[in-house]
Amino acid sequence: MEKTRVLTSSNIAEIIRRLKKDDKSAVDELFSYYYPRLYHFSKSILKIENDIDDILQEVFVKIWLNRQKIGNVETFHSYIFTITKNEVLNLIRSNMKDHTFKDELYLRSVAEEYQTQNQLEYDEIKSGIDHIVSSLTEKRQQVFLLSRTEGLSNKEIAQQLNISEKTVEDHITHAIKHIKSCLREMGMISLLYFYLFL
Repeated sequence: MEKTRVLTSSNIAEIIRRLKKDDKSAVDELFSYYYPRLYHFSKSILKIENDIDDILQEVFVKIWLNRQKIGNVETFHSYIFTITKNEVLNLIRSNMKDHTFKDELYLRSVAEEYQTQNQLEYDEIKSGIDHIVSSLTEKRQQVFLLSRTEGLSNKEIAQQLNISEKTVEDHITHAIKHIKSCLREMGMISLLYFYLFL
């Protein structure tokens, strides 16, 4: 897709004048300018992207068919967003009889809510773990981070730090016990991401 052209009010006013004179290239310029804005606007209502391109095509067909009724720049901006909103709502009303469509809307809504909640929980638990890990002794912290952050095996950590694998295992075991104990006191032990992280 071509880079969106930056238009001023005077540019749009000139394009509208050309549109009213049946200049089809004016529609293309308006489409290029408004498409990303209308796409984002439609997605914020519909949530599902599958039909947005069809909706926007219909919007610009109506813009062309009703070009003689278009007013000034200010009213045009409101006009095109109103048409888009109406097209989106018409699609929703039409498709609400379709159980698949309703299920898709519902699942999308639930997924977004679940993702947001999980992200908040993850941020909370990650912040808590980072704080607790920083309180470990220097060597234990180093071993734990090499294991959990960099994904090194006990053998690789032992070789890198020139210590035995048994010492590595002891450091990790004590680090996890300490973190669990601290999280339990903070009331955060049951969060799923804690178990995934450890």
